Amino acid sequence: MQYQRIAMEHEKKIALVAHDNKKVDLLEWIKFNRVLLANHILYATGTTGITIEREINLEVHRLQSGPLGGDQQIGAKIVDNEIDFLIFFWDPLEPLPHDPDVKALLRMAVVWNIPIACNRASADFMISSPLMDTNYQRIVPDYTEYRNRKIPIHDEEDQDANVTL
Repeated sequence: MQYQRIAMEHEKKIALVAHDNKKVDLLEWIKFNRVLLANHILYATGTTGITIEREINLEVHRLQSGPLGGDQQIGAKIVDNEIDFLIFFWDPLEPLPHDPDVKALLRMAVVWNIPIACNRASADFMISSPLMDTNYQRIVPDYTEYRNRKIPIHDEEDQDANVTL
């Protein structure tokens, strides 16, 4: 498989997401790292974004609440290279009705090789990395071959028809 490099600029685009039971943890982490985070572009889902603006006075690009599509909006921004990494404090003990959206979001982060922190310890290590203050070339598989693969279709006139997408 071929690979491509995607630039992550010095000013990182960071998505901040937290399930209800983890919002306090995320807010405490953001308060502790406020000075560092103020130098980056922040995105957050619904209530998390409102709370960050109100409690911590940081500018945040707010999206929809997670269950209303915010997780999917962040996933789309990852695909469009508008998010460099994801801080997502999720609650592994609380089943949620939008669990498929959460799984899809985490999947997009892995597919596009962006760093993911799912708890305070991993967020601490990630944000304290020397790479936070530099430009970074993220290595991502080149999906051109996958996009151009032949897809078998069923056609009554031609059973062997293939389509290239």
